[in-house]
Amino acid sequence: MKLSNFSFDLPDELLAEHPAEHRDEARLMVLNREKQTIEHKLFKDVIDYFDEGDVMILNNTKVFPARLFGNKEKTGARIEVFLLRELNQDQRLWDVLVDPARKIRIGNKLYFGEDETLVAEVIDNTTSRGRTLRFLYDGSYTDFRRKLTELGETPLPKYIKRDVEPEDEDRYQTIFAKNEGAVAAPTAGLHFSKHLLKRLEIKGVETAEVTLHVGLGTFNPVEVEDLSKHKMDSEEIVITEQAAAKVNKGIENKKRVCAVGTTSMRTIESSVSSGGRLNAFEGWTNKFIFPPYDFSIANCMITNFHTPKSTLLMMTSAFAGHDFMKKAYEEAVKEKYKFYSYGDAMLII
Repeated sequence: MKLSNFSFDLPDELLAEHPAEHRDEARLMVLNREKQTIEHKLFKDVIDYFDEGDVMILNNTKVFPARLFGNKEKTGARIEVFLLRELNQDQRLWDVLVDPARKIRIGNKLYFGEDETLVAEVIDNTTSRGRTLRFLYDGSYTDFRRKLTELGETPLPKYIKRDVEPEDEDRYQTIFAKNEGAVAAPTAGLHFSKHLLKRLEIKGVETAEVTLHVGLGTFNPVEVEDLSKHKMDSEEIVITEQAAAKVNKGIENKKRVCAVGTTSMRTIESSVSSGGRLNAFEGWTNKFIFPPYDFSIANCMITNFHTPKSTLLMMTSAFAGHDFMKKAYEEAVKEKYKFYSYGDAMLII
């Protein structure tokens, strides 16, 4: 498989600028791999495809307000800082992206907030992910994180050209988000409403929660034609004993085991026993899934519609079958499905 296999024309108007009015009323395309059929539904109809004992694997990571706007010392130039990863709690060290990058040098200080109470110093300009900042903050770590949250903005993807709106704080977060650490939402999970989760529970569908703190590596463009040469950034994952037990019970009972989102799928495929069962695990993964690939845990997947040449599209293609996926995406464009983070959903069974 080559990068060019994942190119297609995506009209700009199909990139979703806003979420659906109600979480569970986005559109849902259902792909049946065995019958090679495509159905058009609403997301809340997903319940019709699941029965008692089936398992849904949810990514419970929580997005933190990772986008800060500050000013450079002396010049006052406006600088956007995107927090990527905390490197050291005690030293307040963070890996960040800065924009415009060309204006920042080691030793520069940046000031945040109207009263400029938060100051950061650039200490490294050479990391693969961008820059390293040290925040100069004397208060407790709890106060420091509170300050970051207060000054930060919901990190909507760059393709959304509008300003952040009050609804984004709620809607760019799954309703089961618990463990803070993501700089982007696990978007397939955004379609679940409290009401839909309750209906699934009443029907006897199990939910197993795993964590993958989504970093920008998930969205980094692939720049090599030979996919085997692409390297994913590492992202932190947690699979508890309880989650593994629920998933393995579903496998043993030959139930539908559904990965909700590409992040959940990457998490479970990163910790598989030799007997094809899910192992509890806490650590990091840089797993990159592209066709051909044999999936070990899930036999069903929920995902959004992804942009051309993205690693997310490659994984979805590996799961659905490349030709079937191409046909589905042609249909999605024709039927004007909405793509990307706030877009519509696909169920692959």
